[in-house]
Amino acid sequence: MSSVTTAPTPPEDCTTMTQVREGVDALDRELVSLIAKRARYMEAAARIKPSRDVVRDEWRIEDVVSKVKTEAARVGLSLDIAEPVWRELVERSIAYELEIWDRTR
Repeated sequence: MSSVTTAPTPPEDCTTMTQVREGVDALDRELVSLIAKRARYMEAAARIKPSRDVVRDEWRIEDVVSKVKTEAARVGLSLDIAEPVWRELVERSIAYELEIWDRTR
């Protein structure tokens, strides 16, 4: 007996909080998978960077945030959500990269 997974109801078609929660939960699972993949790139960066002092790169932080803000505007995501979420993601990613850098040296 196989289980059939149905796609969540699109936000504009939701009429119940159950539908909203199912949609959010489905997206959260996708986001976790994407963030895990992003973390593997941080692991690669820790492996590639020649010294600990180049892990934090202020220019790159602002480059990432700028690109995110552009994409957020394009897709209709509030910058009040996008910018602080990505700044926190970047800071946590830097901390993780430093942890990996230290552990592998």
